[in-house]
Amino acid sequence: MKAPPFAYARPKSLAEAFDLLHSHGDDARVLAGGQSLLAALNMRLSAPRLLVDITRIPGLSGIQRAGNKITIGALTTHAEIERSPVIARAAPLLAQAAPHIAHAAIRNSGTIGGSIALADPAAEWPACCVALDATFVLAGKKGRRRVRAREFFHDLYATALKSAEVLTAVEIPVPQAGSRSVFLELTRRRGDYAMAGVAAVAKAARGALSDVRLAYLGVGRTPLLARKAMAAIEGKPLSAAAIKSAQDALAGDLDPDGDVYSAPATKLHYARVLTRRALEALNG
Repeated sequence: MKAPPFAYARPKSLAEAFDLLHSHGDDARVLAGGQSLLAALNMRLSAPRLLVDITRIPGLSGIQRAGNKITIGALTTHAEIERSPVIARAAPLLAQAAPHIAHAAIRNSGTIGGSIALADPAAEWPACCVALDATFVLAGKKGRRRVRAREFFHDLYATALKSAEVLTAVEIPVPQAGSRSVFLELTRRRGDYAMAGVAAVAKAARGALSDVRLAYLGVGRTPLLARKAMAAIEGKPLSAAAIKSAQDALAGDLDPDGDVYSAPATKLHYARVLTRRALEALNG
């Protein structure tokens, strides 16, 4: 199947991109990496009249650390994040998650901003950003605004992005000293979308975990922060009973839909298994 006909524009600045998006409204789509969008076009799941290619606009890529904040440009590729020594040192959760994203060819072209803006609930970056309490920088003709990752994802493929806005950067607070992280997911085959996954961060001391954050992917319409499970384990010695308490609490945090591979109860079972593995890894 081939993509439907569309016009193509490659603006040289954000201002030019904003003008195009504003004038064409819902008939325009932003091309930031294209690894999901091009597939959707070819399958005719998306039929925009105009593609606005922002990949040549300067200043939208790169990884920088300033003090206790890491800024990742929206056009930074998955592979650049995977290989970055700054990320490996200061935000290892992202380095742990990157190899799980599709395959090397896609990681070389796909971008963090494109993944986040698409808001696929089985994607790795949205859950990682929720777990790391990231902030997204959104820009439009009226200026810039910042939205926390926890407030950005509204529903399946629905976000806080307004019409004619572009996600330009991801801001991540550097975790405190002693923080640990782990990323786990279950797939049918390497490179497939996750049937379930968890991005976990915490501080470990004297056999207990504190500042626990558990963000799940693939088990809901958005990335989900499991607040009840987090509360069940927070500050307690990591015993088998404590882990089971966190696992049991997931029933109040997650209400997964089934899919062609897994029933809702199976999805919840996956999440329970990943929770135990993640908590044991954080404590180890």
